[in-house]
Amino acid sequence: MPDYVEHEEGVTRVGALTAEAVVRDYEAAAKEIEAMGAELISAANKCEAMTAEVHNAIAFMRDTAASYREEAKKIFKRIEECSIFTEHVRKTCETVKLKMIEGKV
Repeated sequence: MPDYVEHEEGVTRVGALTAEAVVRDYEAAAKEIEAMGAELISAANKCEAMTAEVHNAIAFMRDTAASYREEAKKIFKRIEECSIFTEHVRKTCETVKLKMIEGKV
């Protein structure tokens, strides 16, 4: 019998046994409720851990996207530099060709 109850003086045996049976059922239910609370705390801890992992994954995705943008910027710049250089070479070749035709080289 739980320590938070005690029999009243003068209670009949049937009344005492009935009260004990009822209080035991209530105590069993209370223990199950407490166990559910422990399970809920465990589930909450798992959710918190998962949330932290999600935040880490989001940060990784943002960093990866930023890296891709930086790489795109580098490639964009290289392509344009090559294009300008190629145009310069083409113009130089055209100038040399014209000079050769005119006999100035």
